[in-house]
Amino acid sequence: MDEIKVLMDEAAMNRAVTRIAHEIIEANKGAKDLILIGIETRGVPLAKILSNKIKSIENSEVPVESINITFYRDDLEKKFDQPFTEAHSITSDINGKGVILVDDVIFTGRTVRAAMDALMDIGRPSFIKLATLIDRGHRELPIRPDFVGKNIPTSKKEIVQVRLKEVDSESVVRLVSKG
Repeated sequence: MDEIKVLMDEAAMNRAVTRIAHEIIEANKGAKDLILIGIETRGVPLAKILSNKIKSIENSEVPVESINITFYRDDLEKKFDQPFTEAHSITSDINGKGVILVDDVIFTGRTVRAAMDALMDIGRPSFIKLATLIDRGHRELPIRPDFVGKNIPTSKKEIVQVRLKEVDSESVVRLVSKG
């Protein structure tokens, strides 16, 4: 039987995202020339929430884009016989801008590496930083987030489940232990 433990309720998630917004503003001395790029699926609504929080703090609009990294995954050949190419949907010019990649959970680092590969095919930002709601450890690549909502040590057998109102009709972070 699976054991499910609530790690963050909606209020805790809200506080974590508010803190990340403040840290982004502080690190960049404001919100000028920033673009938030959410990694599909839950990174996109998180990026929108962050953008709204930054606007309420700085009174400055930060564009939000989304990126689908499916075809940049290093395990693509395991899923498909032939690689596909897909045009990106980023409409903002990222050249010379500060890009904050946003995702819900960082685990091995492979998703972030794929997102960076995709971004470099689109343009040359002045920097790329990473904001993630949950850092669960177990990196396989030398990638670490710049802005973290909560560090949650896990075993590789456990699953961190982030649910967002915008996608799942509830906001909660759970740890599922396979029993």
